[in-house]
Amino acid sequence: MMKKAWQNSIRFWLLLAVLIVSGVVINAWERAGEAQVSRKLLKEFPQQVGSWRQQGDDVRFDDETQSVLRADDYVSRNFESNGRIASLYVGYYATQRNGATYHSPLNCLPGAGWVMSDGATVTITPAVGPPFEANRYVLQNGNQKALMVYWYQGRGKAVASEYWAKVYTVMDGVRRRRSDGALVRVMTPMGDSPAQAEKSAVELASQAANELPAFVPN
Repeated sequence: MMKKAWQNSIRFWLLLAVLIVSGVVINAWERAGEAQVSRKLLKEFPQQVGSWRQQGDDVRFDDETQSVLRADDYVSRNFESNGRIASLYVGYYATQRNGATYHSPLNCLPGAGWVMSDGATVTITPAVGPPFEANRYVLQNGNQKALMVYWYQGRGKAVASEYWAKVYTVMDGVRRRRSDGALVRVMTPMGDSPAQAEKSAVELASQAANELPAFVPN
């Protein structure tokens, strides 16, 4: 009986010590705030990536859209290559501690009238850095049909899964005091060839991924 009471006492004091140390660490982490990282503004994103050249001016969202997205910086731009057209959107969040975070297209686009189907993953292959998986969906809104590729990027990681993007954000918030990151999305009209639309979207995504670390820091 004495031995059991002694063991319970040890467990109590160990648990108490862990709680105290954890509290001190969390308090110090909160007081230290988000680590500052240097980066280029997305308005400086190259007007040409590979064979893809910017067409027209950057798209700027209205105040209502910006208040929903809550991105600290973004670029929305149309590109053209050999008669093919695609759009690139990158929404960057300097911190996700204050509740501002990625808005998954799975939630936003259906609300705008788009029907999403044929979900799958594709491999993005930048010239620099390892290949990674991205989401692919077919979209339709009335007579409009498009193909979308998107992923989450930040702190040296590029992932398709929103779940793992959040897990990595929490882990890096503790280890590196960083929760910055971005949603990257490429869309292209479907046309008569889904395979060609996918090829174009993946090509632009792979070319854009080469440039992203300067704007979405590792």
